[in-house]
Amino acid sequence: MAKPQKTLDAFFKRKDASESPTSLTPCQINVERSTLAQEQHPPKSPRIESRKDDKLNSLQRDPGLRQQIWDYLVNERDEIRRAYIKAGPYQIVLLKYLASGPEDHPQRFQSSWYVKFSSWLEEKKKMNMLRLKSTVDVIRWLTFQSLAFKGHDEENAPKHAEYTAGSIQKEILQILANKVREKIREEIGDSKYFIFVDEAKDESKKEQMALVLRFVDNDGFIREQFFDILHVKYTTSMTSKKELSSILCRYALNVQNMRGQGYDGASNMRGEWNMLQALFLGECPFAYYIHCMAHRLQLALVSASREVIHVHKFFSKLTFVVNFFSASSKRNSELQSVQIHEIANMIAIDELETSKGANRIGTL
Repeated sequence: MAKPQKTLDAFFKRKDASESPTSLTPCQINVERSTLAQEQHPPKSPRIESRKDDKLNSLQRDPGLRQQIWDYLVNERDEIRRAYIKAGPYQIVLLKYLASGPEDHPQRFQSSWYVKFSSWLEEKKKMNMLRLKSTVDVIRWLTFQSLAFKGHDEENAPKHAEYTAGSIQKEILQILANKVREKIREEIGDSKYFIFVDEAKDESKKEQMALVLRFVDNDGFIREQFFDILHVKYTTSMTSKKELSSILCRYALNVQNMRGQGYDGASNMRGEWNMLQALFLGECPFAYYIHCMAHRLQLALVSASREVIHVHKFFSKLTFVVNFFSASSKRNSELQSVQIHEIANMIAIDELETSKGANRIGTL
């Protein structure tokens, strides 16, 4: 007799459709438990943020004591700036202020006046801001015109005349220079750039190194901007590399974006082994060295002038004369005194014209 065939109902029990789905309850409980587990084990990032907040809260508020912004790491500078801006201005309150005025009736500022005369202080701030703005405008104009900040003759000046201190003048000029550098850095952005470096001695016999940046701006034009000048004690390749790298790092100029370097023909610059161009080329293989065209033109003119006898003799004699007078202060003074009498005689016989911008005697 054949066995009866089993159907699907023999293996599974038929379920009524009206029965409520109670099997979903464990799944819901599991989800709730997982949520509780996440709440009991929060991520570690808030603790990192709290450490950052502690660092920002511990920033020095006194402008004279706080750390310079370029001394921080590059990825922290924007956060430090925002923290100072959010904190707002800071007023230093001293327990005792220095006395000023005449000796028989000295005057001293009181810290309680910050609260009692708040409106007077606000008016004082506006006046100080106006004076500072006028001072900055005057310094900027004098700097652009290459004029002195004060004259040499003060006989007719007021007895108690007060002038801006030299340290404050230099500080304001430094602030203006930093503003210009920040503007140049903003124009460069993340684009590639080329550096020009040259060294020369100033009047005080100090070695000065100038840095010029060449780049393409947002409008597609090639720009060459003077960026910075700094004093270097030694002209070795390692010293120059260290100083240039500090400037590039201070303004977040990545060396990997350098696409060229131009120097003169000195051995510490163009040498292929451990010299300045080789050191930068080791960090960025695309920073090719190019001999400065101005120095190449100078070398070509010197070589060409030697072929013309009269030109060669003229510059040879001129070099001897310059070295003869510059080597001795006494000879230099004698030369100036003779030149003064000669210029005065030429002005007297109307061979030289004098004007406000061409007074030979006053500018000698």
